[in-house]
Amino acid sequence: MIEDHIRGLAAERAVRLTLHAQQEMIEDDVAVSEILSCLKECTVLENYPDHKRGACCLVGGRTIKERFLYVVCTTTGPDLIIITVYEPKPPKWKTPFERGPGS
Repeated sequence: MIEDHIRGLAAERAVRLTLHAQQEMIEDDVAVSEILSCLKECTVLENYPDHKRGACCLVGGRTIKERFLYVVCTTTGPDLIIITVYEPKPPKWKTPFERGPGS
């Protein structure tokens, strides 16, 4: 199961951040500890097993600060590569689990 794999890598701190993810973290004031806590209890929202850059997925979860985050990460390899991180906000997202109009 993908969620178990992601949760396990997060628990082991076997995580790497892309430059894009780091930039998004700065923009949204997201700490690494928040990402790790989100990933330890994450839910796969969308799976992209055949993505042109390799298998990845969009996961969502709450942080230690009770903030909801989305994380796009790889799902293969010895480390979890975090591609991007963001808070689901309108208009793209109506709720943390429901896309907004035109998304």
